[in-house]
Amino acid sequence: MKKVHGACPHDCPDTCAWVVTVNDEGEAIEFHGDPDHPFTKGALCSKLKRYPQRVYSQERVLYPLKRSGPKGSGEFVRISWDQAIEEVSSKFKETIEKSGPLAVLPYNFAGTIGMLQRYAGEQFFSRLGATEILGDICGATAYDAISSVIGPMDSMQVEDLQYSKFIILWGTNTATTNVHLWGGAIATARRSGATIVVVDPIKTNTAAHADWHIQVKPGTDAALALAMMHVIIRDGLYDKEFVDMHCLGFNGLSERVKEYPPEKAEEITGISATEIEKFAIAYATTSPSAIRTVVGMERYSNGHTAVRAVACLPGLVGAYREKGGGLSSFMLSMFFEALDYSVMLPPEEHLPRSRSLHLAELGRALTDPDMDPPVECLMVYNSNPVVTAPNQNLVIEGLKRDDLFAVVHEQFITDTALYADIVLPATTQFEHLELMPSWGTGYLALNKPAIEPLGEAVPNTELFRRLSRAMGFTETYLHLSDEERIRLMMATGHKYICGITYETLAENGWASLNLGDFQPLANGQFTTPSGKCEFYSQDYADAGQDPLPIYEPLDPFEYGVDYETPLHLVSAKNAHFLNSEYVNLRHRGTVKHQPEVEMNPQDAASRDIVDGDMVRLYNRFGEVRVRVHVSNMTKEGVVYLPFNWWPETTANGQSANALTPDGVSRRDIGSNAFDAHIQIRKAG
Repeated sequence: MKKVHGACPHDCPDTCAWVVTVNDEGEAIEFHGDPDHPFTKGALCSKLKRYPQRVYSQERVLYPLKRSGPKGSGEFVRISWDQAIEEVSSKFKETIEKSGPLAVLPYNFAGTIGMLQRYAGEQFFSRLGATEILGDICGATAYDAISSVIGPMDSMQVEDLQYSKFIILWGTNTATTNVHLWGGAIATARRSGATIVVVDPIKTNTAAHADWHIQVKPGTDAALALAMMHVIIRDGLYDKEFVDMHCLGFNGLSERVKEYPPEKAEEITGISATEIEKFAIAYATTSPSAIRTVVGMERYSNGHTAVRAVACLPGLVGAYREKGGGLSSFMLSMFFEALDYSVMLPPEEHLPRSRSLHLAELGRALTDPDMDPPVECLMVYNSNPVVTAPNQNLVIEGLKRDDLFAVVHEQFITDTALYADIVLPATTQFEHLELMPSWGTGYLALNKPAIEPLGEAVPNTELFRRLSRAMGFTETYLHLSDEERIRLMMATGHKYICGITYETLAENGWASLNLGDFQPLANGQFTTPSGKCEFYSQDYADAGQDPLPIYEPLDPFEYGVDYETPLHLVSAKNAHFLNSEYVNLRHRGTVKHQPEVEMNPQDAASRDIVDGDMVRLYNRFGEVRVRVHVSNMTKEGVVYLPFNWWPETTANGQSANALTPDGVSRRDIGSNAFDAHIQIRKAG
């Protein structure tokens, strides 16, 4: 038997380190977390514990398949890899000759988030000249907004939250989606007397176990943050020395927040003026204080203004001075510095691309009659857009087009794969080599393949090497092996990665970046254009947007009919799934194996709805039929339906994204899916 080090491939900030035990027959017989990893400490989340079940599932796609029935029927026949590659490459060539390369569209995101598998197709499609897919549907809005205040940098290590005395978890369900942080640094801080505050429209698992839940109305976070700053400046609770030395735009901010007294914010947010005052004073007078925010606030049309307003708070109170104080968010910039991302990205000669489309707008892209040229070939990998993309029905309408040639590289027949002309078998993390930075910690991991690929499954990287050969592309960078690419990415000589080699990672599985005592903002060394914490953003001004923090109401929502009392729909993640992964694998935590909508008792009573009723959620985009759970998880006027259930699990074959809009924020990035409003009635 042998033990093989690896790391979780999922879109999660923790990036769990694991160990797989393999017997002499090459079968993975034991799977557990690596107890030596300083952050994940051998613990795996409830989702990841089921990973071997995923690998060895009888439902795995293990051979290339070709559609033999109508699109959506799930009828396929097995074909050879040679035939599959020939059909895909021939269709690409035929389409390019007839309509040009822009008629080809890749669609991929973070289904597998490692350096190799996530970025595997970027160079191929750039060389092809295909339409570019803009992958900023998640994370980009928050990163952009935070960068406009403190610069594109990491401001604190998550482990340092253990030193905090006042921790605000703003728009993040940490206990469910960031379990090692919750059970590690936050639990340590709490044992030392820290107060844990959750700001969230939903009474999540985290909010239920926090010391204080600020249950804000969806999309009004900026108003709450501005009112807090109003109180802090009014009462002289800000750090004048830090602001004078290290902040830009304080006078403008002072005038702006006068427009947001707690009484006005109460009308907007639903939080009483008294509670806002108490919250602001507690934050400003408890040190060290930290705000932990990830992506929960960003999925609104005004998401960028919300994150930007919240990101101004730590600079105002000088929270960065002390270990355990400041803003805890992404930990990506250090990896951007340490690793050579260009190894996986298109070379300069193929940039910029001639046409770009946004991930959130797939349905529009596939159905727009004015698209010139129209999308004729679609290739999906690392994604299941029928479930994860907004405006689900429009996406399906596009996928049903008889003149669309769709290829899906997948581990299972997902709701997206049902509409494919060709389905290609993809490996799991047990079966391929991968380099794993973490977007939530300062640890780098190497995932070694523990077992041989089952059936004829191949990694994304190998798929695009095969397609490159079939297309006649001879550029060396398209044909590098996975190990060659990893070695090149690590060959930067950067101080963060000094002493960390391919060999040391292969031996130990993971390594900590060389960060030392990481407090980059203690002395005000911001990486903004001014070198200061920018309450006033010239970048926003140049883009025609308000350069100061501001609350902007959500975009008007076109409800449709029967909307005398519309409800705001929040469609966040489910505890038992990772985006759309694991939904098809039955689990004790989802014994009913169907989603439920959470509804406030007052909203239910006014519609003559009781707990357990089958109900219709509908708006102009679609309709979802599920059972209702009447509870106080939401405030009156707000309902919650997890977005990641596959449509097959609902009574009418539509899921949460059948109800979400497919626009972007006012910064033209991210998604406005959380703007959704619906009506609920008893199902007939």
